[in-house]
Amino acid sequence: MSDGSTQDEGPNAQQAKYWNDVAGPKWVALAEAINGQIQPIGHAAMERARIERGQRVLDVGCGCGQTSLELAQRVGEQGHVDGLDLSEPMLAEARVRGAELKNLQFTAADVQVHGLQEAAYDRIFSRFGVMFFDDPEAAFANLRGALAPGGQLTFVCWQEIGSNPWMAVPGAAVASLVEMPPPTDPHSPGPFAFADAERTRGILNGAGFEQVEFESLEVPLTIGRGMTDAQLVEFSLQMGPAGAAMREADEALRIRLRAAVAEAIEPHKGAEGLVMDSAAWIFSAA
Repeated sequence: MSDGSTQDEGPNAQQAKYWNDVAGPKWVALAEAINGQIQPIGHAAMERARIERGQRVLDVGCGCGQTSLELAQRVGEQGHVDGLDLSEPMLAEARVRGAELKNLQFTAADVQVHGLQEAAYDRIFSRFGVMFFDDPEAAFANLRGALAPGGQLTFVCWQEIGSNPWMAVPGAAVASLVEMPPPTDPHSPGPFAFADAERTRGILNGAGFEQVEFESLEVPLTIGRGMTDAQLVEFSLQMGPAGAAMREADEALRIRLRAAVAEAIEPHKGAEGLVMDSAAWIFSAA
């Protein structure tokens, strides 16, 4: 189901195009590997959110639906979960995964402008799905209005890229061979838009949240669990700036990029995949 707000004329038109045309199909293909990598962080955020049976939950930026399915299991038959995302390819995958759950619904929508029902949710949750708003204060204000009295918003977002070698290491290897685009505004929509926790707290305060807390979660991630060496290299090249460089490179350059990334990730190989540190923030607000 779609509310029409994901079209090109919407306020998040650039993000909608990216997540429908570029990132969405890629994430569908890599859904199990990506979920396996970040699932421990999502679990920690869910525990912090205090999800209980019978609750009404909104999953923002639900992607391929793994978090929505788990939330639906936690709230049980008496509860309900709505998963919202911009990406139609990812939502198509989510609907297949959740087809048998009657307490779960997925909608294609831009939460920044989507007409959310007032006080409809006991919990609003997001695992790395809120960092892409063109106007984050407007988006969070919309979410605040949808939160029932006594409800809570909980989301997890990345800290700065330097504290996340799972992306920084392949990116640095690629940057040694190709000219990377000039740095953009660190606060522009993207995976690290909320790396500055105090700035993010200010956005939430400006959106009407009065009780804002955050905590640091620093855990090692297992990346590419069960993959071959060649698959680990290809997976590492799909993330962040490395992925953009691969899309634009000719085959000769791609061979060199693969070799550079293979060398860079070699020290991080473990028994089940790459083991690399990560750092995220878990935010809670009411």
